[in-house]
Amino acid sequence: MSPNMVSADMVTNLVAAGGEDGFKTPGVADFWWPLIGGNSPWTLTRPALVLLISVGILGWFFVSVSRKLTVVPGKTQFMAEGAYNFVRNTIGRDIIGTKDFMQFVPLLFTLFTMILVNNLFGIIPFVQFPTMSRVGIPIVLTLIVYIVYHTVAIRRKHGVLPYFKSLIPPGLPGWLKPILFVLEFLTYFVIRPLTLALRLFGNMLAGHLMLLVFIIGGEYLLLHGSNLFLNFSGVLAFGFSIGMTFFELLIEFLQAFIFTLLAALYISDAVSEHH
Repeated sequence: MSPNMVSADMVTNLVAAGGEDGFKTPGVADFWWPLIGGNSPWTLTRPALVLLISVGILGWFFVSVSRKLTVVPGKTQFMAEGAYNFVRNTIGRDIIGTKDFMQFVPLLFTLFTMILVNNLFGIIPFVQFPTMSRVGIPIVLTLIVYIVYHTVAIRRKHGVLPYFKSLIPPGLPGWLKPILFVLEFLTYFVIRPLTLALRLFGNMLAGHLMLLVFIIGGEYLLLHGSNLFLNFSGVLAFGFSIGMTFFELLIEFLQAFIFTLLAALYISDAVSEHH
């Protein structure tokens, strides 16, 4: 019997074991999780609830830490100061520059901590839902960054028209200026915000889908597999999902860092005299 026939038999047995419909792989539709309101425009979804919970947790954590500051920090104060110093020094000061960075630290710190906590919710038991896998949330964060970015740039250039003129470097031939203006306009107003939002959304969606496939698939193989090979494959899938969880933890931190870093880079471009 050929390997292809063996594989076909295994798939047939697996589907039959699951009943009429067989195993249903998780998909994008599973990320729409209405809690109140059904499909109305005012639906309260699970990611929205998790986002509100994260805001409450972060607010409570930093307020409680700030009320009990000591010269020798405890564990919670050390954690809070470490996160703040990381954003302030590594992202804010080093990217934006010592002259202008402090006014943007609250925004950068809020972005980093909120994205990180919401990403971590994707692997925390009983929550296990990364809110950034709903594209609307990264879009809103990106809009906030770009409102700040363009507002700062317009103020630095003393008006909207001088700001648009600054998109074209001086000394270019006249025929090349319209082409470069269109390219620069698309870069600053379309490509940058689009990639900033979709990068965070895509990584969180793909990572969580992979975890779902291995966990749900492993459970299905273990409980509904028709032979020992399929049952053992389910155990392997569970083991692989544990390794993927640690890898996803790294990705979640990196995506929070990259989003905040790019926000700082764009703000640095806005405050630069050469923009």
